[in-house]
Amino acid sequence: LKGNYFGTMLVKMGVADALLGGATYSTADTVRPALQLVKTKPGNKSVSSSFVMIREKADGTEEKYIMGDCAINIEPTAEEMAECAVECAHTARIFDIDPKVAMLSYSTKGSGKGENVDKVRTATELAKAAAPELAIDGELQFDAAFSPVVAQTKCKGSPVAGQANVFIFPEIQSGNIGYKIAQRLGGFAAYGPILQGLNAPINDLSRGCDAEEVYQMAIITAGLK
Repeated sequence: LKGNYFGTMLVKMGVADALLGGATYSTADTVRPALQLVKTKPGNKSVSSSFVMIREKADGTEEKYIMGDCAINIEPTAEEMAECAVECAHTARIFDIDPKVAMLSYSTKGSGKGENVDKVRTATELAKAAAPELAIDGELQFDAAFSPVVAQTKCKGSPVAGQANVFIFPEIQSGNIGYKIAQRLGGFAAYGPILQGLNAPINDLSRGCDAEEVYQMAIITAGLK
């Protein structure tokens, strides 16, 4: 019996509280047994992922953001993107972030056109309907989501624009590029991917991980229980 299935079975049986895999298995080989045995939690139809991005500021406090989905869904539907947004907001709260969720696009409030923009707009409405208590807005370009000055010009009055701390990408390509730019050029530490939507805490590692990354993700995984 392969270790990825054996470990997942222990979680399913309640012998283990959580699972951290991926050091010697691909993401697909970590997620597949989880979907087959543990399955998605009630109300969820898909699994998504997020990264916690943390950087120390000059005053010693931490700057923290959530980015998703950067590792699981290659071309998510509007429904999957909406689920990811709500799950990323829940993840944000675990890390003491009051979530303000930006649904990212190359368009801000109709400035651009096309199927990709329509998908983000639909996802925004679905996420708002699923979690009306959350601050969610879209479609927003990253500058409008992040910069208060740009937000005043592009979408004044938005509850999210200019103050977003949870960023939902429209597909995996932009998400993966985006978090790695923040990590490599912005000096952020990237913790993840954290898998979301499953019935139990099961997380993935990069096969290029080192001992420190295993240690950090083990603590995060245990904290999700």
